[in-house]
Amino acid sequence: MPRRPASKAGGGRDDSSAESGPSAESAETGERLNFHGRRKGRKLRLGQQRHLLETLPRLRIDLPPSGACLDLEALFGSGRELWLEVGFGSGEHLAWQAENNPHVSIIGCEVFENGIARALGHAVERRLGNLRLFPDDARMVMDRLPDRSLSKAFILFPDPWPKARHAERRFVGKANLDRLARLMRPGAELRMASDDPGQIRWMLAETIDHPAFVWLATGPQDWRQRPADWPGTRYEAKALREGRKSAYFRFRRR
Repeated sequence: MPRRPASKAGGGRDDSSAESGPSAESAETGERLNFHGRRKGRKLRLGQQRHLLETLPRLRIDLPPSGACLDLEALFGSGRELWLEVGFGSGEHLAWQAENNPHVSIIGCEVFENGIARALGHAVERRLGNLRLFPDDARMVMDRLPDRSLSKAFILFPDPWPKARHAERRFVGKANLDRLARLMRPGAELRMASDDPGQIRWMLAETIDHPAFVWLATGPQDWRQRPADWPGTRYEAKALREGRKSAYFRFRRR
């Protein structure tokens, strides 16, 4: 079992070059939502640019007027499970889940333009009709989802913010776990993963300490190996090649 941290300052990759983006205000809580991280990378290829111009408007979630919840039935139809992935990277895991669970509706959130373009490519190639994207801070859309609307949520390889002074920027913490606790039905599953030792200890300690979640692991293999319905990604494969071992956590909403 990973050791709990003596302090909540993580170690690992140096992300000090990450940009600070604009802030917004939560319509639900009035909380100021400061965003830290890159929004753009290398210049997009022509096909990727076309996806942003032509495909994203079809799949993008637009937030309703302040204070209103998203109309999930209008987005996906009635009687469907809803899953959420926070920070889907290049969209490999997101697209796999959408393709292999056509009965489920999935919302993916990501701010990085290059990752959004790749995810749109997956959606077009695989003809994914059960997928919608929110190309901005996940907290903004989370605050517009109805209570107990989620049956599964994913936070996979989030930015570790390894420097001690940046630790509070990590996504997994009380405020966002409170958000998830409101959104997830009793029995819903929260999946998280990281390859950064400091972040692994932080995520585990924060979530174990939260009263709404119970860790499902019964032995070391439960967090050392992915379940069969949890596909790997190129990022994860690169981490393994570079000697970084990942941890995979599954929690249940009480």
